[in-house]
Amino acid sequence: MNSYKELLVWQKSMALVTQIYPATASLPGNELYGLISQIRRSAVSIPTNIAEGYGRHATQDYIRFLKIARGSLFELQTLLEISRNLSYIDTECFQKLIGTDNEIERMLTALIKKLQK
Repeated sequence: MNSYKELLVWQKSMALVTQIYPATASLPGNELYGLISQIRRSAVSIPTNIAEGYGRHATQDYIRFLKIARGSLFELQTLLEISRNLSYIDTECFQKLIGTDNEIERMLTALIKKLQK
């Protein structure tokens, strides 16, 4: 593999970020520096940590950054649940985002396990 951009998990993470921005645009303005900012930062953190870890060219560093990406993913899941509980995002939007989120979670976990062998 020549680049992290060829990793399906990175590609799906980038797609998730692209979905997150419009999904959070409808949240109340008073959440701009609260939930909106946190949701976007946690989403952006996923592909950026995958890329940074890949660029370290050391397996242990790569694994560490993949685990950070997975932590950001769990943070995003929690923030999306909070947003749904507050009725800031509707159930359909939530289900779509969580479905993608869960797929990325499985992919990250599998990649981490593969690298640990």
